Amino acid sequence: MNAITPPGEAKRQRIFRERAELLAREPEQHGAEEELLDVVEFLLSGEQYAIESVYVTAVHSLKDLTQLPCTPPFVLGVMNMRGKILSVVDLRVFFELPRRALSDLNMLIVLQNDTMTFAIPADGIVGTRGIPRASLLATLPTLTGIRGEYLLGITPQRLVVLDGCKLLGDSRMVVHEEV
Repeated sequence: MNAITPPGEAKRQRIFRERAELLAREPEQHGAEEELLDVVEFLLSGEQYAIESVYVTAVHSLKDLTQLPCTPPFVLGVMNMRGKILSVVDLRVFFELPRRALSDLNMLIVLQNDTMTFAIPADGIVGTRGIPRASLLATLPTLTGIRGEYLLGITPQRLVVLDGCKLLGDSRMVVHEEV
């Protein structure tokens, strides 16, 4: 039984075949793949911040904080986390942001590199995500003072990405008691 092809059917079949072939092709690589920056996003004084996840070793609830005398105002104290004494640094004070009282709802983000380890309290953890490095803007006019020193970049959605390397490498984070 021979079927008669309706007018235009051959053209439609050819178009479908071409579209299927186009969709089946691997996407062409134009240079290197876009570099994604993996970050942990968190809230601090009503603003959204992020830090590269390569510097984040843990997220922990804030418990049993012991205050220390003779430390700068940004050092909240120390806590025992899995048998290690960990300094807790309040970036709100360090960055001169509005302060809120800490509670059991606050989370600690433990930051670490080869030479330094400390924790920073966050009002909340948003999650992790990848940000295209090329999408980061240099700065905003509202980010002045000390916050600008630790800025890796800002996303178009106003997420402030902190430079973990600078933060962990800053000598102001090391407290020396002078006798």
